[in-house]
Amino acid sequence: MNQTIVQCDAIQSLRDYLQPLRREGKRIGFVPTMGYLHAGHASLVSRAKQECDVVVLSIFVNPLQFGPNEDFSRYPRDLQRDKEIAAQAGVSVLFTPSVEEMYPQKILTTVSVAQVTEPLCGRSRPGHFDGVATVVSKLFHIVGPDAAYFGEKDAQQLAVIEQMVTDLSMPVTIVPCPIVREQDGLAMSSRNVYLSAEERDQALVLSQSLQKAREAIEIGETSAATIRDGIVRMIEAKPLAVIDYVEVMEYPALKTVETLESGQRICVALAVAFGKTRLLDNLIMRIS
Repeated sequence: MNQTIVQCDAIQSLRDYLQPLRREGKRIGFVPTMGYLHAGHASLVSRAKQECDVVVLSIFVNPLQFGPNEDFSRYPRDLQRDKEIAAQAGVSVLFTPSVEEMYPQKILTTVSVAQVTEPLCGRSRPGHFDGVATVVSKLFHIVGPDAAYFGEKDAQQLAVIEQMVTDLSMPVTIVPCPIVREQDGLAMSSRNVYLSAEERDQALVLSQSLQKAREAIEIGETSAATIRDGIVRMIEAKPLAVIDYVEVMEYPALKTVETLESGQRICVALAVAFGKTRLLDNLIMRIS
């Protein structure tokens, strides 16, 4: 059942709304998004609702995290649709600032996290994670949440934010939430709408290759190179797939591993383009 949502476009109006709730001792949960909401976002809201009294969801396509040749201008936007999905999911407050509201003048302060930003997407998207860390830090300062909810699909982003929160002693608990998939296994993403029917069909190889990797690890494969090579072979068999990276890394430190060891937490991370659409997927698991 849809609930009435309070929508705030201005930073001050959001603060004014949340301040008395905070004074009453209400626990505030926060789900930051770039909009074009889907069931993955709704799952974050659902988790936040279980654990918090008030759920704030932000919709802001952040220009700082897009490179000069990336898809900022064509990133899918549909605020009315998003508002309906948010209401259905049970969001209490929708924060929808403009770029001018968030960055009224040229921003001279950025947040930069070292090491965990350097491999994977950081290698192919220089500056991206500075943009992510800066906007998330700013949103945390605006919302002041007790807990913030992030999907594990963006595993590197999650590691970066956890590192930032730890290093800067931010008073917010980061809650990782599992990847939500379409029935056919494709990880839910706002960018999936860009895929042609053929691209989407071939993109299923991402989840399929990760499942094969999981099975190999569970029956005792310990060579990271063997796991990686198996995934690469499966993906390269799809003519429309262009691999950006396939990596097996310790998580959340994001250090390359050669041999999997018992007790280790790893992330098998993929970024693959189909046409103009770059998709991420991953498998995070602890080695038994």
